[in-house]
Amino acid sequence: MRGLLGRHGEAGSAARAVASATSRISGRALRALALLVVCGPLNILLATSTAGAQDLEPRAYANTPVGLNFLLSGYVYQEGDIATDPALPLEDAEVRAHSALLAYARSFGLLGKSAKVDVILPYSWVSGSARFLGEPNQRKIDGFADPRFRLSVNFYGAPALSLEHFAGYEQDVILGVSFQFAAPLGQYDPDKLVNVGSNRWAFKPEIGISKAIGPLILELAPSIVFYTDNDDFLGGKVREQDPLYAIQAHAVYRFAEALWGALDGTYYGGGKTTIDGVENDDRQSNTRVGATLALSVTRHNSIKLYVSKGASTRIGGDFLTTGLAWQLRWGGGL
Repeated sequence: MRGLLGRHGEAGSAARAVASATSRISGRALRALALLVVCGPLNILLATSTAGAQDLEPRAYANTPVGLNFLLSGYVYQEGDIATDPALPLEDAEVRAHSALLAYARSFGLLGKSAKVDVILPYSWVSGSARFLGEPNQRKIDGFADPRFRLSVNFYGAPALSLEHFAGYEQDVILGVSFQFAAPLGQYDPDKLVNVGSNRWAFKPEIGISKAIGPLILELAPSIVFYTDNDDFLGGKVREQDPLYAIQAHAVYRFAEALWGALDGTYYGGGKTTIDGVENDDRQSNTRVGATLALSVTRHNSIKLYVSKGASTRIGGDFLTTGLAWQLRWGGGL
């Protein structure tokens, strides 16, 4: 009898040990999933702008487990003083733009730091009227906008971690950098003012700073956009543009493991243009404010809603944007 009880006791002890180990593994897996939900979504806002100075993009430098793939599709509606080239000085605009977007990103490790590469392909339908340098213009056009390509690396506070090891990660301060460029591959008609593409290259280096305070994350992201010349502007004119500088600020709050929201703001200025050597009085000095809400529906699917509006405008940029995005993620042991 004692032998039987002993064997039963050993079996019970073994069962409890297995249950405890399973519980620890499950706990780590659940925590990894929760952190992935909170920290890992691909943050690409839909926009027709090829330059990106008007972007409001919270969580752009959040740490993400390596080896994950992200596929994003979405829709955005814009109304007001819209220009697919954000430096065009349009006035009295009554412009509407519908845009669809497809994007892909992958997270990976670079010299032990978390990194991400993404590709964004937008398609836009634009219609409306506006005044350009005092002249009335009307336009209705659709086509692919200039695609964007970006590499971002977090060089402090966000090491490259597998999903399993990511379970023990806690954010404090993250410092990161990114480099994005837009290629002149979108629809462009040199005889028209408003186009979906811009017929020039745009290069955008950016620095990202993120600080976590409990469920609150505060972010700053200064950037500058450099442009090549458009040598076929309005019938063969050469259009040059000064750099457009910007700074984004975000207050991100985690409401639950699968839900976070953000208040967003940006200021962008500069970007004065010159056409055939003649300078225009079109230096920008604009601000935008917005809000973002992201929900993870399952561990593989999430949705994002966002809205933004011009708060103060010197020239251009006074428009309303609303958007919806769906994201699928896979790989990396998820």
